[in-house]
Amino acid sequence: MVVVIILGILAAIVVPRVMDRPDDARITKAKQDIRAMESALNLYKLDNFVYPTTDQGLEALVTKPAGTPEPKNWKRYMDRLPKDPWGEPYQYLETDGSIQIISRGADGQPGGEGPNTDISNSDLQ
Repeated sequence: MVVVIILGILAAIVVPRVMDRPDDARITKAKQDIRAMESALNLYKLDNFVYPTTDQGLEALVTKPAGTPEPKNWKRYMDRLPKDPWGEPYQYLETDGSIQIISRGADGQPGGEGPNTDISNSDLQ
């Protein structure tokens, strides 16, 4: 009987910690994806002297974008764009030479806490 009680106490302590691991893994994966896309965007800028516009988007890393500014030295920077760990596309904003790559987290909405927190390259600096 004492063994059953001890096992129950241990389960109450261990199970919540183990159950949080999938969220931690998804957050880590999102951070890795964002860092990889940021590196690819920096290579794009080195070759073309500007980042892709918000309208050109992250797609400019896998297919040559149309429109202005035309990337004259474009190369393929990624084979494919990843989706965030919750199955949504990453969001991209370019403003005055500054870029933001964002995952909206588990809920897909701006803001949030825990696994719903937005993850951005500006948070990873």
